[in-house]
Amino acid sequence: MAQEFVHVTYLAHGKQGTDWNKKAQGIAIGLTVGSWTDLPEAKRAAMQKHLGHVVAVEEGGTDAQGLSHARLTIAYPTANFTPDIPALLTSVFGKLSMDGQIRLVDIQLPAAFQRQFPGPKYGIAGIREQLNAHDRPLLMSIFKSVIGHDIPTLTEQFYQQALGGVDLVKDDEIFFDESYAPFEQRIAACRAAAERAQQETGKFTLYAANLTGPVTEIFDKARRGVEAGASALLLNVLTYGYDVLHRLAADPAITVPIMAHPALAGALYPSAHYGVSAHVLLGQLMRIAGADLSLYPSAYGSVALERAETLKIADALLAPAGELKRAFPVPSAGIHPGLVPYLYRDLGNDTVINAGGGVHGHPAGAAAGGRAFNAAIDAVVAGRTLTEAAEASPELQTALDLWGNPAEVQK
Repeated sequence: MAQEFVHVTYLAHGKQGTDWNKKAQGIAIGLTVGSWTDLPEAKRAAMQKHLGHVVAVEEGGTDAQGLSHARLTIAYPTANFTPDIPALLTSVFGKLSMDGQIRLVDIQLPAAFQRQFPGPKYGIAGIREQLNAHDRPLLMSIFKSVIGHDIPTLTEQFYQQALGGVDLVKDDEIFFDESYAPFEQRIAACRAAAERAQQETGKFTLYAANLTGPVTEIFDKARRGVEAGASALLLNVLTYGYDVLHRLAADPAITVPIMAHPALAGALYPSAHYGVSAHVLLGQLMRIAGADLSLYPSAYGSVALERAETLKIADALLAPAGELKRAFPVPSAGIHPGLVPYLYRDLGNDTVINAGGGVHGHPAGAAAGGRAFNAAIDAVVAGRTLTEAAEASPELQTALDLWGNPAEVQK
């Protein structure tokens, strides 16, 4: 069997005159066999299959701070680590992340290694099938002000969002204190509310319940949530770990989609000199670990990423990748109906439009907020402007009056 390698690319910064070829060689050896020239010939033969090697060194110029930089691509034998993300990241960036100004910007996995990860269990096609929602973006909203609210309050909040035609409702990621609304009871109540709203709207709304508590209890809690009627699960992946997502997605008892929240990601991707690129962090690794939907900051809202970076995240979730199912990109934060044309321009139908305040902040309530978004989505899919659609949707007109219609103002 031919030896396989994971190819990892770094963006490294250093003083002018840095020997980048030497730096790359030091990484390739240091993160694999530790040393090479000092090994006796017999030992080298035994260690050869574990030795990393330099694939490419692309030197750049100097940045605004006068630092030299280069892109270094290193090949790591898959024989060096087990098929899980903790092993992968520790091997290719664990110690190295503390070694000067260096940023992980790309990972290329060989097909046989990637096949050992679960990937999305349902992906885009499976979620659309559950919702009977095809040929349009999906709409999601968020429980707001959840802390200290009891089950009747949360149930009514869910019901109003579902009445507005929202496809998915997710818990707020900070929903940890369940003393007012115990996990299984809350799920059962929201399931009943979803079914009640479906009788009026004809649409079923998925509920993504937040998985919380000690990591040793997460898997049992997820199974109990499914048994109680949860139609999706939410996980703060970066705080709990990619491997928790991996094992949840691989569990045959978890028969609902899993939504990945990006909490803590801002500590890892924003710097040009350190950390991990957002498309690796929130796109590629989320997908291979098993996220059916991955949230990330949109280019247009309140916690904006550069548009080019958001498109790279989406591409990592959507592009063909062997046998992996495609996962829904969920651009988030500060989304209101006037931004729907931008989101549709970027991603077409294969996206989830995620709204919190854009639904709950509607002057006529959450149900009206949902209807405003649906009118905006129907308009962009049909090739109509929001101004035209608002003539038949007072809810959309109110939303545009409140938050604006930037896509048409800029024309």
